[in-house]
Amino acid sequence: MNSLLVVGLGNPGEEYVNTRHNAGLDFVMMLSDEYGVSLKKEKLIKSSYAKFEINECSVILCIPDTFMNESGICVSKAKKFFNVENHEILIIHDDLDLDNGCIRLKDSGGHGGHNGLRNIIDHLSGDTSFKRIRIGIGHPGKENNVTSYVLNKPSASERSALENKMKNCLSLLENLIINGWEKTIMKLHSSEEKKDES
Repeated sequence: MNSLLVVGLGNPGEEYVNTRHNAGLDFVMMLSDEYGVSLKKEKLIKSSYAKFEINECSVILCIPDTFMNESGICVSKAKKFFNVENHEILIIHDDLDLDNGCIRLKDSGGHGGHNGLRNIIDHLSGDTSFKRIRIGIGHPGKENNVTSYVLNKPSASERSALENKMKNCLSLLENLIINGWEKTIMKLHSSEEKKDES
């Protein structure tokens, strides 16, 4: 792998800080702290980004300046700007279908009702071959409550549990680059199974 564009989805602005929908954005910010890099704004890609290397792979952390529903604008522009292929794109996003703090990898597929992913697929001409890290935020139970649920902040205990799980999974990025997708999935899922058994 020569390059990896890592995009954390969320909404910009103070009012959306620490909301459930910003889990992907939060994960990328944690990665920037972990690797000691600062994101800078780039108008040409409507995003903030930072660039560094892991094992000779050029890693580009990216956070869109647009709202979630227009994430595809930034991803398509960043793809051209950094000259990466769709399979070299890793989207990190919140997921209602996973329990709070549950983190899973997915190597392709549809949008599953996620508007950010839907817009990205549209802007990539329907190509769904980009990779994802899914961050569980739980589900409110009723579909009518989904919008307010994702745009609100979780309780302090819920947020703390989510942050701890994300911090424990920051090594996923390096594992993906060094060990590859399949081995990293196996390692993640086996570690989760051990935790469940204990």
